[in-house]
Amino acid sequence: MSLFVTKPLQSILADAEKETLKKTLGAGQLVALGIGAIIGAGIFSLTGTAAANFAGPAIAISFVIAAIGCAFAGFCYSEFSTMIPIAGSAYTYAYATLGEIFAWVIGWALVLEYAVGAAGVSVSWSATIDAILKSFGINLPTALLNSPFDPTPGIVNLPAAVIVGLISMILIVGTQESARFNAFIVVVKIAVVILFIGIGYFFINRENFHPFIPPNRGKFGEFGWSGVVRGAGRIFFAYIGFDAVSTAAQETRNPKRDMPIGILGSLGVCTLLYIMYGFVLTGLVNYKDLNVAAPLSLAVRQFPEKYAFMAFVLNLGALAGLTSVILVMLLGQSRVFYSMSRDGLLPKLFSSLHPKFRTPSKSNLLLMVFTMILGAFIPINNLGDITNIGTLFAFVLVCIGIVIMRRTRPDLPRPFKTPLVPFLPVLGALINMTLMATLSGITWTAFLTWMTIGLVVYFTYSRRHSVAQRS
Repeated sequence: MSLFVTKPLQSILADAEKETLKKTLGAGQLVALGIGAIIGAGIFSLTGTAAANFAGPAIAISFVIAAIGCAFAGFCYSEFSTMIPIAGSAYTYAYATLGEIFAWVIGWALVLEYAVGAAGVSVSWSATIDAILKSFGINLPTALLNSPFDPTPGIVNLPAAVIVGLISMILIVGTQESARFNAFIVVVKIAVVILFIGIGYFFINRENFHPFIPPNRGKFGEFGWSGVVRGAGRIFFAYIGFDAVSTAAQETRNPKRDMPIGILGSLGVCTLLYIMYGFVLTGLVNYKDLNVAAPLSLAVRQFPEKYAFMAFVLNLGALAGLTSVILVMLLGQSRVFYSMSRDGLLPKLFSSLHPKFRTPSKSNLLLMVFTMILGAFIPINNLGDITNIGTLFAFVLVCIGIVIMRRTRPDLPRPFKTPLVPFLPVLGALINMTLMATLSGITWTAFLTWMTIGLVVYFTYSRRHSVAQRS
């Protein structure tokens, strides 16, 4: 049996017609899904530490570098999603181009992006709801807010587990209902970010921008241009999510037109907001003082007294942002498992659809339990970089896949074409590999350990049950 057997595109499209997910999403809802996944824990927490430790005020440039890597991958995702409008995202694309073993590896890596990422965001959600409740004089016990492995140990992070459970129930009810709920949240959090930028711009202290790129301290990544690049690797988490749009391709009414709009539109909106946000944040507060968990709250303190209400408003916006990120990540993960199960690489229960809601409800429930356990018992600082490396790895393979597909199947109709092939995809792969290289050794160890476990599962179960191998 060949490790590099590919699944013919005709077979992929035929399988999709056998048991169709409900087509309810349009271009606007896809853009909202993308923004819902992108604006969240990254912008509300990681920006400050990246500026303080790596990039200084040039964190705005770090956002641009990360966006370029995402944009190149976004073009490749757009071509694939219109050519193969099927649930499964990068996993399905790899199966059609690189072979089954690569499809399995990328599907396994996407668990790090979606499920582990959702767990990490749920921990941030827990801290934010605690801050909001404290403003009303309600103090939750530490034992129910911290995991046993936090610096201040607790018993279980209960709010993190609860929000994952609630969002999973919404996803089971239906994708259209989930999209409507997400669209409302997206409006709230975009309004909050714009409000911060709009008010904060008038109180910027220009002296905080000097030096804009602090001199390097003699070590790679500690300021200077290397620090700007390393800062891009750290805040990459702020961009994670636009690719989740492609996992909903099979539930889109007109994927050939709407998928590129959803992917590139959401990425473009968020990039513009991030650059302005980074500029205002480091203008309000000196970068040396931004090494805190909640840089936004620190920046708001620089506003005049009449804007004191902004602290509560921003916390509320952050809560909305984090909620929508959890929703889109759990949606993406269940759709990847749906596709893997349909191909025989995972048990059939992952592709079993609810008789009424036409959603992969059993997959949602199992992922809910797994993600609830991670959120309840694992600290957020152990989840962030692992999520980044899984996503970057998926982006690299998608970029390579476009080059291979152009050579092996030039005859296929492509409603959207990635420009400047092979230059743009190759450059995209190199940029994302560079960002991977900036991550810590511990992160690489965790990633390689996870991938080793995945290969064991593949050779003991998936390869023997693979539909492509049997046929």
